[in-house]
Amino acid sequence: MNTTLKLGLLFTLLAAGFCPAQTNNDDAVPATSNVPGAPYPQIHSDLRVMFRFHAPKAQSVGGGPRPASTNRFAFLQAFEDVVINDLIPMIDSTCRTIPDREHRTMAGLSMGGMQTFQITLNYLDRSAYLGGFSGAGGRFGPPGAAPLDITNSYNGVFRDPDAFNKKVKLVWVGVGTAESKMMHDGIVAFHEALEKAGIKHVFYESPGTAHEWQTWRRDLREFAPLLFKD
Repeated sequence: MNTTLKLGLLFTLLAAGFCPAQTNNDDAVPATSNVPGAPYPQIHSDLRVMFRFHAPKAQSVGGGPRPASTNRFAFLQAFEDVVINDLIPMIDSTCRTIPDREHRTMAGLSMGGMQTFQITLNYLDRSAYLGGFSGAGGRFGPPGAAPLDITNSYNGVFRDPDAFNKKVKLVWVGVGTAESKMMHDGIVAFHEALEKAGIKHVFYESPGTAHEWQTWRRDLREFAPLLFKD
């Protein structure tokens, strides 16, 4: 039987201080969904997934010394380039996916949520679903950034709510009720700006949790069943 997987990309570029626990077992094997003969992605017994891809601009994404004058958010553009030009094409050419925007989603937690909005809203031809778990748009940008400008933000994608709502199948905005005031209030303000503009979205608050894994687990639990409904 020829099985085709619907591809959901979950990018989680985290803020400093967060690192998922990993084991050291080296028992990875090629995923059963790979194109025959393709060695990657590989799956570990502890369910970690390992990709390998060639990204010409990847050297500009990593750490290392930067000039003092460099904007600390400048690396976001390099990461965006890698996702759009290298990572998505690599996955679609390696895995048996449906390689169109109707069957692709991007979501992220913390800084990954901010990047999800930055990338997907600038490339709506690549994804029809997006989710931010404790990370969204508007004021979550460079220091001093203004709240969300519905008319001009993200090249004006929100300017025509009807057109946006027809094109994008799901916008998810999640936050924990016990997060820092700046984080919680900023994401609530983003939600309210979308609501006022008539942008359809789902707003979810995780009760009693902060900027932590339990918030994001709950986000994912509620977010995932809403994908690929058509």
